Amino acid sequence: MLILLAIIVLAALYVVFIYNGLVRARQVAEEAWSGIDVQLKRRADLIPNLVETVKGYAGHENKTLVEVTQARNAAQAVPAGDVAGRAAAEGILSQALGRLMAVSEAYPDLKANTGFVELQQSLEKTENEIQMSRRYYNGAARDLNVKVETFPNNLIAGLFGFVKKAYFEITNEADRAVPTVKF
Repeated sequence: MLILLAIIVLAALYVVFIYNGLVRARQVAEEAWSGIDVQLKRRADLIPNLVETVKGYAGHENKTLVEVTQARNAAQAVPAGDVAGRAAAEGILSQALGRLMAVSEAYPDLKANTGFVELQQSLEKTENEIQMSRRYYNGAARDLNVKVETFPNNLIAGLFGFVKKAYFEITNEADRAVPTVKF
């Protein structure tokens, strides 16, 4: 009887150990997603200032300015938990920003404007932070996904409703392309 009780206690402790590992992995992944979200918000906050600065010098580039604004609004409209949708919307926004930066190359006065240069540097820094946050999130999602899928964790994960996290990645090959700008 004592041996049976010891086996039950050890089994229960093992389940608790696996459960806690799954909870920890899920929390790390959610914290990592929060890091991406913060950087994307920072980028979204920079864009209106950048658009207004470019508008002052290159007002006739309206199509590009409208595209950037629309892409920003679309990216912000994606629900917080929709990783794939957010990745797609942010890919479109990145392309639009690339076109905006390419347009700025045609305006020497704009490139010399201190405010524009500072905004451009802030945006570049933010893009680097987004890239690092994306890598961190994808690593955390991978760790959680491995725990959710491997035996015997998958038994406990299924029992308590743990699910895999989606990776934050570009799914549309066109989003990977370098934007082309014609003058």
